[in-house]
Amino acid sequence: MTAPTTTASAQLLGLLARDLPPDRLATDPLTLAAHTTDRSGTRPYGGPLAVVHARRTEDVTVTLRHAHALRVPVVPRGAGTGLSGGATAGEGTLVLDLSGMNRILELSVDDQLAVVEPGVITAELDRAAGAHGLRYAPDPASAALSTIGGNIATNAGGLRCAKYGVTRDSVLGLEAVLADGTVVRTGRRTVKGVTGYDLTALLTGSEGTLAVITSATLRLRPLPVATATVAAYFPTFEEAAEASYAIGRAGVVPALAELVDGPVLHAVDPALRERGAALLLVQCDGAGAGAEAAAVAGVLTRATLVETTEDPAEAEALLAARRGALPALERLGRPLIEDIAVPRSRLAEAAREIREISRRHDVPVFTIAHAADGNLHPIIVVDPTLDGLPDAAWEAAGEIFALALRLGGTLTGEHGVGVLKRQWVADELGPAAHALQRRIKDAFDPRGILNPGKSL
Repeated sequence: MTAPTTTASAQLLGLLARDLPPDRLATDPLTLAAHTTDRSGTRPYGGPLAVVHARRTEDVTVTLRHAHALRVPVVPRGAGTGLSGGATAGEGTLVLDLSGMNRILELSVDDQLAVVEPGVITAELDRAAGAHGLRYAPDPASAALSTIGGNIATNAGGLRCAKYGVTRDSVLGLEAVLADGTVVRTGRRTVKGVTGYDLTALLTGSEGTLAVITSATLRLRPLPVATATVAAYFPTFEEAAEASYAIGRAGVVPALAELVDGPVLHAVDPALRERGAALLLVQCDGAGAGAEAAAVAGVLTRATLVETTEDPAEAEALLAARRGALPALERLGRPLIEDIAVPRSRLAEAAREIREISRRHDVPVFTIAHAADGNLHPIIVVDPTLDGLPDAAWEAAGEIFALALRLGGTLTGEHGVGVLKRQWVADELGPAAHALQRRIKDAFDPRGILNPGKSL
C-alpha cells in the first residue's frame, strides 16, 4: 500500500482531533519514536503520522472508520514485544495503541473463563485467575510484558504449550473491529461450539491484518495440585534433543519441555555452561507430577547431571536459565530471533544442521527450543550499531527457513511472520493456498489499510 497523501493525512488528524477525547491523539516526536518499532529492532522507513491511545472500543471504531474512508494505513499495537516486526510503523501510518485497554471485564470461576481487553498483561491475568484457583495456561517467555491482544495477534506459544497448547487453544471468542469500523463478535462462552466458520481461530494469529481485537473471552484451567521439575545437562544439544523425544515415547506429556544450548547458557551465566553443553528443563503437573518426573528422569540416561524438585521456588530457580535467555542475548547485541518448528522426531537433525549453517556462514547462532512440540528458536546476534542486517546473517536465516520446510516444518511456530519472513511465506503455503489467503484478506480489509506489508 502506498503512503497516504498529505491531504488525507491532514484530514484524518483533523477528524480524529474532533471525534476522539482530547487525551487519545498524540503527534509529538517522542511518542512517535516510541511507537515506530517493536522488540525485533526492525526499523521501517520513516515514522508514523500519529498515535491513537485507545481506551474503549468506541475509540477503535472511530479511528478505523475515518482511516478506512481516507485510505490511511493503521498499525495495531500492544506492548511492542513482538519479535518479527509485526508492530513496526513506517512512513504515514497511524498507530492504534491498545495497551491502555487493560481491564479484566469478567472472571467467572463457575465457567472457568475470563473476558479481558487486549491491553491486559498476560502475567496479570494469570495472577488474577490464580486468586481463584485457576490459571491462564499460555505462558510466553514475555508474559510479564506482553499483552493478551498481542499474544492473540501472533497466536503466541510459550513454555507450557507442551501440554496446554498455544494461545488459540485458550481463546473462546472475540470482539473485533473490522477495517471500516464495523464491530463483530465471534465464538462463544462455551467450551464446545461449531456454528458457522471458525472466525475466532482465523483472527487468532492474523497479526492485525484482518481486524483489531477489542476484547477476548478466554478459557481458564484449574491450578495443578502439584508440580515436579527436572533439569538435566547433556554433553551435546543433539543428545538433549533426542532425550526430549524419548520422553514422549515413554508416554509422558509434560507441561513444559525446554532446551537451551551451551552458548545461551554461557550468556545467561558462565557457571551454567560449565555443567554441560545443553540444558533440558522438564516440568510435569497434576496429581501424578512426581511419578511422571521420575519417569522422565529415568529416560535421561545420557545426561551428565540431573536435578529434580517438587518445590515451586526451586523450580523457578531452575527455570530462570530459560526465562533469562532472551534478555541475556539482548545484552550481547541485536538478536534476530528465528522461530521455526519441525516434527518432533527431527529436532536433533534440525539442531545439527543449524550448527553447520552457523559454521558455514561464520555467524554465531544461539539456540533455544520448546522441545515438546519441535519449535526451535535459532537466534543470530548482530552488531546493534549496524543500519541493517549483514548479508551473512540474512543468508544464514534463509537457509534455516529452507531447512525447516525441507524437514516438513514451518517458518514460524509462534512469533508470526511480521515483516521479517514475508519473502518465504509463498514457499510454505504454495500458490493456491497463498492466493486463497490473499482473498480472505481482501474480504476483511478491501482497502488494505490494516497492518499493510505484514504477514502475507
